[in-house]
Amino acid sequence: MRHILIASAIVATLAACSNGEKTARYLIDPPAPSERVANRLGTTELKDVSLPDYASGDEVSWQTVDGAVRSNTKELWADAPQRSFTQTLARTISDISGATVIPEPWPLAEPPRRTLEVRVEKALAQADGTYRLSGRYFVGDSGAGGANQARSFDIAVPMGTAEPTPAIIARAQSQAISQLARQIAVLGGPGNSVRTSSSAPRMDDIFSQPLPPLDG
Repeated sequence: MRHILIASAIVATLAACSNGEKTARYLIDPPAPSERVANRLGTTELKDVSLPDYASGDEVSWQTVDGAVRSNTKELWADAPQRSFTQTLARTISDISGATVIPEPWPLAEPPRRTLEVRVEKALAQADGTYRLSGRYFVGDSGAGGANQARSFDIAVPMGTAEPTPAIIARAQSQAISQLARQIAVLGGPGNSVRTSSSAPRMDDIFSQPLPPLDG
């Protein structure tokens, strides 16, 4: 009888732990763009967005008043954060500008004119009641005379409370990504622009050249 009771308790514990209804999952879902800007990116391949460790995990993270970054195993993102951030950013840039921005790997036969790399340094619901998204982005243009961009961003979205719920954090992050998309679309933010001095040779051009004669 004792063994039966122990087994029943273990089964009940496992059932409670596996109860999906006790785990909440949150989406990154920016609002539809309310404006359109000029298409300055054309065809662009977006590399996987680089996120801090605390922002790339499954759990929704936030900062408490003691400065610590905390999370809850029952409050999760609905999708892998890096994938979701990358896909959402590409779609929002495209929607707001009409550019063709697609996450890597590039699926079209015609290669992209530009590449976009975003390196996030902070993506956190801070203890001061704001969601902070900061880092740098880089636009590479291989065409002769193309403008290569190296620019920074620092976006703060008020959450209205110093103790936000995961739903509030998800909404603030979505708004921050929307603001970042607009900044990248217009190539805005502090930084520099460097012109490409000459076109890099294409791989098919390299291999189409005749080989030099062998010595001797």
